[in-house]
Amino acid sequence: MNYQEFKTAVIAAAEKAGLQDYELYYATSESTSVDAFQHEINTFSSSLEGGVCFRCIVAGRMGYASTQELSMPMAEDLVRRAMSNAASLETEEKETLVSGGGSYRTPEKKEYPLPGAGELIDAVLRGQDALYAADPSVIDGCASSAAASRDTIAIYNSRGLDLSYENTSALFFSEAVVSDGTEMNNSFEMKLGDLRETNIPELAKKAVLDAKSKLGAGVAPTGAYPVVFAPKAMNSLLGTFSGIFSSETARKGLSRLLGKEGEKIASQLVTLTDDPFYGESAMPIGFDAEGTPTYTKHVIEKGELRTLLYNMKSAAALGKTSTGNGSKSSYDAPVEVRPFTMVLQPGTLTEEELLKKAGSGVYIDSLGGLHAGANPITGDFSLQSAGYMIEDGVKTRAVRSFTVAGNFYTLLQNIVALSDKAECRSMGMTGYASPAVMVEGLSIAGSGSSQGA
Repeated sequence: MNYQEFKTAVIAAAEKAGLQDYELYYATSESTSVDAFQHEINTFSSSLEGGVCFRCIVAGRMGYASTQELSMPMAEDLVRRAMSNAASLETEEKETLVSGGGSYRTPEKKEYPLPGAGELIDAVLRGQDALYAADPSVIDGCASSAAASRDTIAIYNSRGLDLSYENTSALFFSEAVVSDGTEMNNSFEMKLGDLRETNIPELAKKAVLDAKSKLGAGVAPTGAYPVVFAPKAMNSLLGTFSGIFSSETARKGLSRLLGKEGEKIASQLVTLTDDPFYGESAMPIGFDAEGTPTYTKHVIEKGELRTLLYNMKSAAALGKTSTGNGSKSSYDAPVEVRPFTMVLQPGTLTEEELLKKAGSGVYIDSLGGLHAGANPITGDFSLQSAGYMIEDGVKTRAVRSFTVAGNFYTLLQNIVALSDKAECRSMGMTGYASPAVMVEGLSIAGSGSSQGA
């Protein structure tokens, strides 16, 4: 039985049970991934996963049930189990479903065919060849990987909603390991998009040069001085702390931002946007996991908190309107809140001008220990870092194994400059994009004293 046939069976079962408010959510993912080590394929995997989730409201309570089996008996069982689950819940929170008839923006995305296994294998082997050919310092340990997926989502409910969406994505990853005979270092680069248009040798060379540039690196001197976060480092911070902008997190007391909408929380230079249609998004989509239309919104605009991110449940609980940020991590997961692509809007300075403005300080392009060294509730962080010293307005000697410490809420207030180009990194199906960012008031813990900084 295909999805359309199963949907018809579920509708019949729901109507027979006398349900007024119900929803069927369908999601599948066809994916293939290939990894190479040295000059051989190391791992290969291919899968087709997914299923359906049925939700219904009984006496004001939302019940869930899910299955991977699409059959007539399962359609009836799915409805029965969801109703039983709803009856067993004890909650006073209001639950609602999205009504049909809304206006949905069609994503502008470049269509490309799903790469086959042969294309992925060829890409990773070429990636390995490119890594080893890039520089004599490259040693064994380099890795290349490629992955591709086709994701399908469909939502139907009793309030007139009937939506569907299909998306193809591909990713290439290149990790270089280099040595000067006394020490080793590594770095990686990744690219999302059509593999046929991915410049694999250029990606490999970039990873190699970055790894090589940090051989013989020293340690940044201890002190407090200007810090410039490279785009990929700032993206890591955004990904770690983006939960503070979730209304679910805020209403549980796990964010300081509850009730702060309309207040200044960041530097005048900060405009942070959640954009479901961002050009480099892994999955641009016109509706969220509940069927609410998605749209581009400023979370922070010129330092002012404009809105938290809401799904239907959190919006109802806080007297707000959903921002179209309902999310399901899988077909059978509950609806949560997440951004689509969180973009820290660029400034007007080139990166060279940003470094000149800093004068002296440290340029951080790598952050480690984000799980252990960052507290998403308080905003505090103390992270292992690597990068370069900034001296006389330019990047100079490489430094590593030092710690940068501060607080994310305070960091937002102390941003004093942004470069004019943003770079995007995907973390799962969520993207984060940022320019280089100059921040004052952060502490660096390395070796020695602050002199020479």
